[in-house]
Amino acid sequence: MALRSISHNLGTNLCRYSTAVAAAKPIIVTSSVPGPKSIEMKKRLAQIQNSSNVNFFVDYEKSQGNHVVDVDGNRILDAFTQISSMPLGYNHPALVKTMQSNSAVTTAANRPAMGMFPPVDFIEKLIQTLLSVAPPGFSKVQQMACGTCSVENALKCAFVKYRNDERSGDINPSQAELDSCMDNQSPGSPQLSALSFKTGFHGRTLGSLSLTRTKPMHKVDVPAFDWPAVEFPRLKYPLEDYVDENKKIEQEALNGVQQAFENWSKTKPIAAVIVEPVQAEGGDKHASADFFKGLQSICKQHNAAFIVDEVQTGCGPTGKMWAHEYWNLDTPPDMVTFSKKMHIAGYYFQPEFEPVQPYRIFNTWVGDPLRLALLETTVDVIRNEKLLDRVQNSGKVLMDGLNSIQRGKAGTVSGVRGKGTFIAFDLPTEQRRQQLISTMLQKGVLIGGCGEKAIRMRPALIFDQPECEVFLDTLDSCL
Repeated sequence: MALRSISHNLGTNLCRYSTAVAAAKPIIVTSSVPGPKSIEMKKRLAQIQNSSNVNFFVDYEKSQGNHVVDVDGNRILDAFTQISSMPLGYNHPALVKTMQSNSAVTTAANRPAMGMFPPVDFIEKLIQTLLSVAPPGFSKVQQMACGTCSVENALKCAFVKYRNDERSGDINPSQAELDSCMDNQSPGSPQLSALSFKTGFHGRTLGSLSLTRTKPMHKVDVPAFDWPAVEFPRLKYPLEDYVDENKKIEQEALNGVQQAFENWSKTKPIAAVIVEPVQAEGGDKHASADFFKGLQSICKQHNAAFIVDEVQTGCGPTGKMWAHEYWNLDTPPDMVTFSKKMHIAGYYFQPEFEPVQPYRIFNTWVGDPLRLALLETTVDVIRNEKLLDRVQNSGKVLMDGLNSIQRGKAGTVSGVRGKGTFIAFDLPTEQRRQQLISTMLQKGVLIGGCGEKAIRMRPALIFDQPECEVFLDTLDSCL
């Protein structure tokens, strides 16, 4: 009797699993993707604005979970999720319910200028949302509208704090500083700089674009601050096979940072260093916890702000809420920027980086309370459904599968790397990479590229084992 029961349960579970895999499979109804409707709409859009970036047009009402449905009716397994910005996939019931609430309707109809006229529940919302998931060691947060303006304003805080320190803690600029800044001249507009890393990405507005060092077309023709950039470690993979060699590579990078501080000290002292836990746009480049600890130590030595840019890595895709938690720092960073999966953007900061005078960190909206409501729901779902555990489990399935493919197709797939489902691997050339992205899309799986020749995975936190298996099977068939 017991054996029959076990057999029955096993059969039921296998049946359910097979059903889940079938449900995860894409459905392509056109001869190619993008289909004819998307192509025609792209032509129409081109008459209004540049449409060269458009992949395909989406029917968001029909998209569900891990699948995006395009205007032609193709159901595509999405492992890119709106450039890594959807924590719970498409039309998650809890998010839809939040948006249908009376409070959401009121907020949407009466968007407040948050810096001057915040709503009555604003403080509680901050406590329940942004502060409830704050990185260890942070109790202050400033919300913004997008990732690049979060970086911009974090930089402003770093510069203000640096100048306050130079004034021996006097927070009040002199009259000469107030007058000269209106002409963009010293001493009011000081000769300071911020250090970033080559192949790093921090946004596209003027200040953050000066920090961005990925693609020339992002920067060309646009004036930029003359700020230093040093090499980010180019580690060899798998990391466990090159421990000693990678240590030397990281030490060389840290030596470059130290040298930059010395070289720039007499012309434009470095007031801040900004770094991504994983250089995402730059090719999913990783570094060890020791590297980041060394970087923080150099920043402290020179009284420069240590800013961690978690716009892509924040909110769980590495298996922790914040990727820098893997570093086990003795003291927290000075600031941590966020956006994308968090719904709302902004930065966490230490108290000494808060400008005292009003309107120094300010804009009309200063974030969006509607996005805070979505974040509150998302955090509840992450906790209740244990999605960080799911990310780690799915990440293991993907890494095991990719490593198996790498062993079987040596010379085609290389450099498999990642934490959680924040995963990448390399193809031999950029052309091969672009061919694979296109071939996968024709079979109904959406992935992205980054760096010179890398494929990156950016699925939602709900990406589970059935989706992993569909992804791996499709990838293997396309190589």
